[in-house]
Amino acid sequence: MKVKEPLFAYISPDIEYSIENDDSLTVLKTYESGKFDLIITSPPYNIGKSYETKTSIENYLATQEEIIKELIRVLSDKGSICWQVGNYVNKGEVFPLDIYYYQIFKNLGLKLRNRIIWRFGHGLHASKRFSGRYETILWFTKTDDYIFNLDDVRIPSKYPGKRHFKGPKKGQLSGNPNGKNPSDIWEIVVKDWENEIWNIPNVKSNHPEKTGHPCQYPIELVERCILALTNKSSWVLDPFSGVGSAIIAAIKNGRNAIGIDKEKEYCKIAEKRIEDLKEGTLKIRPINKPIHKPSKRDKVAQFPKEWSELNFKG
Repeated sequence: MKVKEPLFAYISPDIEYSIENDDSLTVLKTYESGKFDLIITSPPYNIGKSYETKTSIENYLATQEEIIKELIRVLSDKGSICWQVGNYVNKGEVFPLDIYYYQIFKNLGLKLRNRIIWRFGHGLHASKRFSGRYETILWFTKTDDYIFNLDDVRIPSKYPGKRHFKGPKKGQLSGNPNGKNPSDIWEIVVKDWENEIWNIPNVKSNHPEKTGHPCQYPIELVERCILALTNKSSWVLDPFSGVGSAIIAAIKNGRNAIGIDKEKEYCKIAEKRIEDLKEGTLKIRPINKPIHKPSKRDKVAQFPKEWSELNFKG
């Protein structure tokens, strides 16, 4: 379908998108080879959510590898795959999925360009290990000639006036006037990505983008990958699209997109969110919004009197 009357000036009326309610592997086999410049997704973690059947780590990875082979086939030669994962935990033992996935992609001929750390501030509290507060994005490319628009994601230089102090360029400015290359640890805490650590809040109950999906990732996270790794009118694919965050990020930035998900409920939510985007009513956390920090006057931020009486250290 077409986005016919976009509210936002940066959405082209020619942008195409679709949400496919079906099995990913089945749909992927119908696509032409080399169609997509970016495949970005967060696959099921095999942790027993309502949309997955928990199995052994070996069976889980074997199933994923079959899908990954098809994803590589439909990826363009200039394309990238961004694979966002956390940990699989079984009987208290942590299995870091990015390590397992790396070998699969490497054996299938892809090259890892970055292992990006996405840090967030909230999540479940562990009782027998430290609480997890990060996930990883594995960025792979199919060839050495890949799309990378660094200028679209540069951040302001900390010392823009710095100059070379020796050599043939002595006295000349040493930085880039467009800013510096952001790091591979993402923590956005102040305006315009100024901090080198890009801390993007995960989608919890008080997040403006929250829907009924239990493992929803923020639109902001996808936008940064889309801006850097695709061009205008590129095709973007999310083979486990859930409630459509990647599709929204793509069409919002002038890219064509396809999302696939086997859960009908999530596909309906995704379609409604896209319609809300076009109408200008979709709640989205702005890409440059600072993360909320509680005031010392907030009651929940104050050290409880009961703990003080027990000699706890605040």
